[in-house]
Amino acid sequence: MRVLYFDGSRVFLDHHYPAPEPRKNEALLKILLAGICDTDLQIVAGYMQYKGILGHEFVARVERAQDSTWLGQTVVGEINISCGSCEQCRTGLGNHCSHRSVLGILNKDGILAEYATLPLSNLRIVPPSLAPQQAVFCEPLAAAVQISNQIQIQPTARVLLLGDGKLGSLIAQTLALTGCDLTVLGRHPAKLNDLLKHTANITVQTELSSRYDRTFDVVVEATGRSQGLQLACRYVKPRGTVIMKSTLSHRDNIDLNKVVIDEITIIGSRCGPFSAALRLLESRKVQTDFLIEAIMPLSQGEEAFQQASKRGSKKILIDPTR
Repeated sequence: MRVLYFDGSRVFLDHHYPAPEPRKNEALLKILLAGICDTDLQIVAGYMQYKGILGHEFVARVERAQDSTWLGQTVVGEINISCGSCEQCRTGLGNHCSHRSVLGILNKDGILAEYATLPLSNLRIVPPSLAPQQAVFCEPLAAAVQISNQIQIQPTARVLLLGDGKLGSLIAQTLALTGCDLTVLGRHPAKLNDLLKHTANITVQTELSSRYDRTFDVVVEATGRSQGLQLACRYVKPRGTVIMKSTLSHRDNIDLNKVVIDEITIIGSRCGPFSAALRLLESRKVQTDFLIEAIMPLSQGEEAFQQASKRGSKKILIDPTR
């Protein structure tokens, strides 16, 4: 089959990669649409020292499964594959399983390919009303929803979101649903204007003066930049909370004395609930069409990665059927 492969130094289209064979309790998936995200770009820059087929955001059709009720279903899939028996798994922390593999990130080929496999327990059926170009955002939207699972954001809270990228735009829409006083700080006026058109009751800024220092109850860091944590600590108030979303191949050193002195709580935030994300997409409470820049065939996968890596690029989707 054709796949988009990363060998540790370059991304290239391989036309002769062996098609995967599903194990017991796994499904063989025909990938219908896939997304390139910033984590994929960080992997190419050295994050996780991963080699293999890239990608983890997808919509697929079940082609083969022992349980015939899955055949033909349109699905998305959670990316963490846990062992089910370690202490983390036994205590409900399967996403943090000590022996896990992670789709397209850790010890598991990804989905920028014609076919892939995943355990049936990882799959979620896509509602019929959702088009593939909407459902493909389920994984990053679930990551955005995870913030509200980790902390309760009151309508009275002053919240600052750092970052106007694809994930940042999804986070902004989910945070706006809490009714909080939300400000989005970004570097791309066009993206911020698009976000304003699709999200009610938010403020957008391309810069903040020093009078905003130490004034926000919660700061969500989704810049994708090594300076993001330092910036978040500048704006969060004493005893405030910083939510970290960026995964990077390299981080600048940061003086953590401020974290101690101001008693800042820092929370890492990663994967979230797919079911909740699908409900938000189905209800149209979160919009995604304005986040898409292009849908490109798998045959142009190398060019798609180059386009996705350009500053200010929106979401690049890949159609492996073409």
